[in-house]
Amino acid sequence: MLHLRRQDFDDLDHVYRINMMNSCSGFKSANLIGTKSNDGTPNVAVFSSVTHLGSNPPLLGIVFRPVSDVPRNTYDNIKETGQFTVNHIHLDIIEQAHHTSAKYDKSISEFDITKLEEEYKNDWHAPFVKGAPIQMALTYCEEYIIKTNNTVQLIAEIKDLYIQDDIVETDGFVNLAKANIVAINGLDGYALPALKQRIEYQRPKK
Repeated sequence: MLHLRRQDFDDLDHVYRINMMNSCSGFKSANLIGTKSNDGTPNVAVFSSVTHLGSNPPLLGIVFRPVSDVPRNTYDNIKETGQFTVNHIHLDIIEQAHHTSAKYDKSISEFDITKLEEEYKNDWHAPFVKGAPIQMALTYCEEYIIKTNNTVQLIAEIKDLYIQDDIVETDGFVNLAKANIVAINGLDGYALPALKQRIEYQRPKK
């Protein structure tokens, strides 16, 4: 088994280290975040850092890399408007979704570059991704600077939730596997998870 100590990390090839550190923590959610600037330019970008933070109120967290390093159009648009969408990536749009990681100027919409389509619902300012099995409209709540690496942990509240009808079970469980929703392994590895088993809430054995 490969064993690396902390002092070994700095000696690794730069790309090798990035790939290893991004993939060793496990599978991550694969989402497209949709935003629109105040001047009306839509933006869509792939993120693997969206996490559940709470059910009441319904909160999600998103980690942004240091916003001072290079332009972060998604982050800037969220701070400008207070609104954005989270859309799950499914098997049929992997390549188009991944291309949104390319660094385009803020004046260029990734919707125009890729085959992804904008969709607007309920007078929401930010665009949804048409055809996504799960679409969420969120508003900005607060953020925290993670001082160790200068990343930003942004907190947002779900205001509208749209879910493909046939993937919602009778107890409210959303079966992502039924919709071919993918996960991300590292930075560029896309996996199609299969639901094997659900196990009921556990209590201590008597």
